[in-house]
Amino acid sequence: MAEKRLPLQRRDRPGLAPEFPHRSPVWSASLASGTVEAIALDLDAVLADTRPLWNDWLEDASRRVRVELDVPDDRIAAAAVLDERLGDWRPLLQRFADDRAPLHFRPHADLGALLRRLQADEVRIGVFTDAPRELAEIALAHLGASRRVTSVGTLAEVLRELGDGAVVVRSRAELANLK
Repeated sequence: MAEKRLPLQRRDRPGLAPEFPHRSPVWSASLASGTVEAIALDLDAVLADTRPLWNDWLEDASRRVRVELDVPDDRIAAAAVLDERLGDWRPLLQRFADDRAPLHFRPHADLGALLRRLQADEVRIGVFTDAPRELAEIALAHLGASRRVTSVGTLAEVLRELGDGAVVVRSRAELANLK
């Protein structure tokens, strides 16, 4: 004979099982943690590394324009060099990244869940990177994070938009500890 469940056992109703208080409708992450009003995430260290796609684009652009593009590792400084040598290079980067982003960026369920939880707790989320804005926005779109992010830019720009109380997160472990 199969074991019969008692009506008081709520294991059959998601979110009401006594051993899972974090799934309870009355529990939220904000009850378990301190008040964080805004966070600034490092795009390349926390969400997705944009450097491989950037390097692929530099190689492709160098081959197409038949010019050796010797640019600095700092992508902000590299943008100035590219402005000088290629002129209007940003649309080229955007088209290249649009085509190849699915190969480089995949959504992560755990990161998505953390971002949803932070957004539900009304935490403003900013993303900072030294990558060109076009590349950063394409990466966020492919990760499924663009609708959760309120600002994208350099660290200084993001902190200016989020305010003084923003917590800077530079690794996935730091983000996980914000729970």
